[in-house]
Amino acid sequence: MLELIGLLVGVLVGILVPWTIPSQYSLYVAAGLLAALDSALGGYCARLEKQFRLSVFLSGTIGNAAIAAFLTWLGQKLGIPLYLAAVVVFGTRMFQNFAKIRRELLTSKQKRDTINQLDIVSSHREDQR
Repeated sequence: MLELIGLLVGVLVGILVPWTIPSQYSLYVAAGLLAALDSALGGYCARLEKQFRLSVFLSGTIGNAAIAAFLTWLGQKLGIPLYLAAVVVFGTRMFQNFAKIRRELLTSKQKRDTINQLDIVSSHREDQR
């Protein structure tokens, strides 16, 4: 729930605050945003699997952002859009993490439904006695 509130506050601040990013930094910001979203989805996925570790999350977030910034910088120096490598990798991992999260949430809902059905069946049997 806290994650959802943070997301909503961030979106509202982004919409309501009249702030623009200079065009020379737009590729860096885009790569950084993708790195942050990838890390956030990866962290949430790890949390659902009960494997979340803050040190892994923070080092991954900082490392992803640094690699994305470096690729963007190097690509601009060479005149090659190397930032696309970060876009492809982060985009792929975001879709994979989203699929894991979706499966985990659906599986846990199905387990809850099965348990509730078993409770109904067992209470029905007790009523028949």
